[in-house]
Amino acid sequence: MSDSVSHCTDETDPRSALTEAEVEALVRGICFKTGPPRTVGVEVEWLVHELRAPRLPVTPERLEAAYAALRTLPLSSPLTVEPGGQLELSSPPAASLMECVGIVAADLAAVRTALAEHGLALRGHGTDPWHPPRRFLHEPRYDAMEACLDRTGPAGRAMMCTSASVQVCLDAGYEEPGPLGLGRRWWLAHTLGAVLVAAFANSPLLAGSPTGWRSTRQLLWTEIGAGRAGGPALDGDPRTAWARHVLDAPVMCVRREDGPWEVPDRLTFRQWTRTGAPTREDLDYHITTLFPPVRPRGHLELRMIDAQPGDDGWIVPLAVTTALFDDPEAAEAVYRAVKPLAERARPLPAPHNPLWIDAARYGLTDPELHEAALTCFTTALAALPRLGASTAVTDAVTDHLERYVRRGRTPADDQLDRLRGTDTRAYGKDLRT
Repeated sequence: MSDSVSHCTDETDPRSALTEAEVEALVRGICFKTGPPRTVGVEVEWLVHELRAPRLPVTPERLEAAYAALRTLPLSSPLTVEPGGQLELSSPPAASLMECVGIVAADLAAVRTALAEHGLALRGHGTDPWHPPRRFLHEPRYDAMEACLDRTGPAGRAMMCTSASVQVCLDAGYEEPGPLGLGRRWWLAHTLGAVLVAAFANSPLLAGSPTGWRSTRQLLWTEIGAGRAGGPALDGDPRTAWARHVLDAPVMCVRREDGPWEVPDRLTFRQWTRTGAPTREDLDYHITTLFPPVRPRGHLELRMIDAQPGDDGWIVPLAVTTALFDDPEAAEAVYRAVKPLAERARPLPAPHNPLWIDAARYGLTDPELHEAALTCFTTALAALPRLGASTAVTDAVTDHLERYVRRGRTPADDQLDRLRGTDTRAYGKDLRT
């Protein structure tokens, strides 16, 4: 949802018109920057609620006052506000997992203290369990986004205003093949991604009611449509596939200096290059309006993980994902573990294929996803000390493994237990019936 440019184009004149061939060359050349995996980052989104009565809606005036105070904080991570008033902290690229954890944890502590002074708190839910969509930001970008997404139904507004995630950012990898190579990491992100959806599902409620899905947030992305929130096919070179996807994706809006932005109907960027004169700035902006589960922005941005409960719950998906991608031994082991799942992903790209849909609906009650998650977590735990992870981080991953993964549960099940007033130890293993 970030309004920042994608950094997927070069230093040519941003106002010069682009041809179709130039767009493809720009996207192919810049969106994947290869080399040894050296940095890691995380973007953590949070719902903001009343500190003492989270079911009560927060007025826009109180949110504005609190956010004005937050803007004065000396944070290391850029802080942005999402359309529904959600907060997002985006870490700078860190040289290690622990550096990333330390930066974001310190920033979050400062944010929580400032919010508490205004009677507000951060909540880690993939979707707001109580409140319907309500837009906080009224800007041309979000006016156009809402108009565009309304064409596919109510999922767009819910995604904009009531969802939150943990987005892990990793280097694209080596140009050469191997466990840390670009091709392998691109494929792994789209296949392991389903396991991450299932293991960290934490959004079973929307506007106070169960939806029947462990990750309603992932359901919302699916309902928005493949052109806007889908990924490219995995049957070829990542650069070629992504460039084709960017060209064939629908244009969300055409920006204007004055007045509302135009929201074209069924105009792809490829068609725009043939019938108009889009610029490099238009291409940069177009890429920010695409929300696939894995978005290349020079690095790989993994966008499929629900926001997690607790002050430090976000650390677990960050640590697990980083270990499975950046430790060569772990990357090879998890590749073998999730490879059988690829058959279930055909024929459609993520997240619109059966594997991803089952992950969002059933979580770890799905036997194959449960087995894969067990392997992923135990593999990550073995790798984390090699990445310099602290005891606190490995303990947090172990706790998630024992509390949820081994039992075939996710944080979504805790929400459902609280709603139903049932004890977690007596909770049934499957909600499919």
